[in-house]
Amino acid sequence: MKKVLLAALFTLIGSGAALAHHSFTTEYDGTKTFNIKGTVSKVEWTNPHVRFYVDTMENGKTVTWNMELASPSALVRNGWTSRTLKVGDTVTVTGYAAKVAAYRGDARSVITADGRSLFGGASDDGRPDAAGGQ
Repeated sequence: MKKVLLAALFTLIGSGAALAHHSFTTEYDGTKTFNIKGTVSKVEWTNPHVRFYVDTMENGKTVTWNMELASPSALVRNGWTSRTLKVGDTVTVTGYAAKVAAYRGDARSVITADGRSLFGGASDDGRPDAAGGQ
């Protein structure tokens, strides 16, 4: 009986992660691009996608953009580490806008303060710039 309960518990735990993942086209519009420059205010190096937040100025007010990147393992393959972005860093981000949420985006590339340009997505996530994309 214990084994059945443990198996059921692990199945439920694992299904949450699967449900949390989504395709690019579910949340983002491949025809709406943006380019912003601002200051990193938070970094979340977690699965299934790394997120970071960028503060920009718009009409004299601070606006915080919520940026999505690929998974940590995909980013490592693209030259990232968990310390690539730090709070206080100035970055320039090019990406695709969310379909319904303002100031949310899928970061295609990030240029760091030291001039490095890093790719932000995985090659198979359904983005227009991906190898098998739309």
